[in-house]
Amino acid sequence: MSWLRAYHDRRTTAADAVALLPGDGRIYVGANGAKPKTLLQALTQRASSLGRLEVVHVLLMGEDPFGPLEISEHLRHNSLFVGSADRQAVAEGRADHTPVHLHDIPRLFSSGRLPLDAVMIQTSPPDEHGFLSLGVECLATMAALSAAGKLIVEINPQMPRTLGDCFVHLSRVTKLIEVDHPLTELPRHGFTDVERRIGAHVAGLVEDGATLQLGIGGIPDAILSFLGDRRDLGIHTEMISDGILDVVEAGVVTGARKSLHKGRVVGTFALGTQRLYAYLDNNPMFELHPCDYTNNPYVISSNDNMVAVNSAIEVDLTGQVCADSIGTRIFSGFGGQLDFVRGARRSKNGKAIIALPSAAKEGKVSRIVPLLQPGAGVVTTRADVQYVVTEHGVADLFGRTLRERAEALIAIAHPDFREELQEAARERRILEPGPLSSRSR
Repeated sequence: MSWLRAYHDRRTTAADAVALLPGDGRIYVGANGAKPKTLLQALTQRASSLGRLEVVHVLLMGEDPFGPLEISEHLRHNSLFVGSADRQAVAEGRADHTPVHLHDIPRLFSSGRLPLDAVMIQTSPPDEHGFLSLGVECLATMAALSAAGKLIVEINPQMPRTLGDCFVHLSRVTKLIEVDHPLTELPRHGFTDVERRIGAHVAGLVEDGATLQLGIGGIPDAILSFLGDRRDLGIHTEMISDGILDVVEAGVVTGARKSLHKGRVVGTFALGTQRLYAYLDNNPMFELHPCDYTNNPYVISSNDNMVAVNSAIEVDLTGQVCADSIGTRIFSGFGGQLDFVRGARRSKNGKAIIALPSAAKEGKVSRIVPLLQPGAGVVTTRADVQYVVTEHGVADLFGRTLRERAEALIAIAHPDFREELQEAARERRILEPGPLSSRSR
């Protein structure tokens, strides 16, 4: 174990580790369940001695570590996918957001578009060969550490040793600290009746042997709850959740018919509860890979019968999908939605699904709308959209005219808003005067 001496030589305190970071420049930090909490805390304590350090990350969970004004003047988010920790800061202009497809994030670093001075991540302890597993977040870490001059690691025995293309040798580490704390969790809250009905409609589109991409939350969990009678489903996704664990344990997901990585659940990060994290530890059924692989539309399309399910904030009557903003206010980001929409569309017998409740704010606001809100971002274009699903049914928009799209979307809108949607479509000359045609479904 020749790496043991290096391990001890590079071990230090969090304060001394972050002292190696530049006062100005740019660093990349791990996020999601792998957020290096102790290093970030030490960095904020050093904030007053910094000039302006840009911190690049994907989804940052929990509270904003740079929230106080005296800290945010020195440490500024550059969020590649906005989350609960930085949403307010982005809205107030105290933080930056870079719109980018998930599969393109590694290229930001490898191409030099976003030069990096250092990387801070959380990993598992080294194995007998001195390799650290990136644990529950692979994403863009490999590209980031290849582009950066320094790698500072928070080693946590509670980080699972995940398998796949997610290992870093200790020889690449500049400094490390040892911690022992639970990973950031995203608890489950079940699903509503509306989500249950959406899940039933989506499940009706899933055939035996399909390979699935799903996110997290009530709708994905509801979909999975209706798949108990399916056989040999596979998973190729960006996010591995507790819901996926349920169908693996039930024998519904075997990966036996997958075209790519047969018998394996493939993702780029995992986010959920401690139960999920423990299940992933040293489990050869699960593989984590960088997101420029998992989210590459050409790789995704190599999975026959690929079914991709994503969500939306609103969909207009022509099929434009807004998923990243509420009007001008950034809510999340591009993420992998279009990666998987385009990948699934190009898959043999593939299906790309946008699933959302028909209304918001306790039924007061329609999410099928005549026009997107001013400033709303189009994540999935009207030419890319295929299926849109609400609790009221399924609209298949591929190859449909604008008139046929409007008819199909109005048919799955909340009943309270269908009349005004029809009127708005007539005003735009999308629909002709008179009742909807029988071709709406």
